[in-house]
Amino acid sequence: MKNKRFYRYWLSSLVDVVIAVLLTYVTLIISNKILVYLYRYTKIQLINYFFKFWNIIKYEMFGYNIYIIVEISLFMLFYMLVIYKKTKSLAAIMDETEIMASGDLDRIIKVDSKGDIKNLMKNINDIAEQLKDVTVEERRAQQTKTDLITNVSHDLRTPLTSIIGYLEIIDNDKYKDEVELRYYVNIAYEKAKGLNLLINDLFELTKMQNNTISLDKVDINLVQLLGQVVAYFEYQFKNANMESRVNFSDDKLIVNADARKLVRAIENLLSNAIKYGQEGFYVDITTKIEENMAVVQVINYGQSISSIELPHVFDRFYRVEKSRNSEIGGSGLGLAITKNIIELHQGIISAYSDNERTIFEFKLPVK
Repeated sequence: MKNKRFYRYWLSSLVDVVIAVLLTYVTLIISNKILVYLYRYTKIQLINYFFKFWNIIKYEMFGYNIYIIVEISLFMLFYMLVIYKKTKSLAAIMDETEIMASGDLDRIIKVDSKGDIKNLMKNINDIAEQLKDVTVEERRAQQTKTDLITNVSHDLRTPLTSIIGYLEIIDNDKYKDEVELRYYVNIAYEKAKGLNLLINDLFELTKMQNNTISLDKVDINLVQLLGQVVAYFEYQFKNANMESRVNFSDDKLIVNADARKLVRAIENLLSNAIKYGQEGFYVDITTKIEENMAVVQVINYGQSISSIELPHVFDRFYRVEKSRNSEIGGSGLGLAITKNIIELHQGIISAYSDNERTIFEFKLPVK
């Protein structure tokens, strides 16, 4: 391809030279005939002066070299005229690329040209657009990294401060009796477990987002898997004074997936429904099939999620409550991990909410 393009450019330049030579040759012949005709058959004084001047230059100054000078001059003139548009277009492109190089990636080159010059212009515009996208992505990634560090620092510091505080009380013997001692130890232990959960979730999410996690995929009956997880969660539902209701379709939903990862995703959705849906008492789990996709919905009837907050529910550390109160439990990474698990299985996850209910729905390809 490169060689073909080189030969095409070389041939194009050769054609420009040939055109300039032909124009020079034709111009000299026509000019000579016209001048001779005017000299012989007219009495225009200017023609007589021209021939006298020509003879002086020819015989007294340059000799027959004058013909070479005239031919070269005419050739250069015609050659410049032939390549004028290309040269003008290239100069315009150079000016525009210098502006782009200074940092103005919103600049778009607009040159009235055809062929390779037009392709060059289009390629430069495409490169500038891609660089702009990369720059935006880098800025977004940097902001995400900054937000992550801020959130991680906050979520690590809060339980760590509590642990240090209670251990300091114990170390300084500032407790009344063994009952109070065990109370402080228990609080420190629970805070340490929460800290461990956060670190593990953050580590797992990072591996998923960096594509360094491997999936052990097997064929799974999704309906059976859901039934097992819901049955396992009956204790949590009972403790929250809630009740689960299942409505599984008769479709055979066989998916090729990592069972442990998929269980983790389902558990996160059920835990989320229990945390935020206690006011509605019920949690519904439904399945159906749509266009070769297994569809699973986890529905709670608690407080709705506003349209402003809904697009962010799968973000890391995002909690719907405005205060970052960790009393609600969890690491703040559950839904983000769930989203990554579903997407690692070539699935789609989404959330819907209105005044009556909140639906978390994910779709997986049916085998």
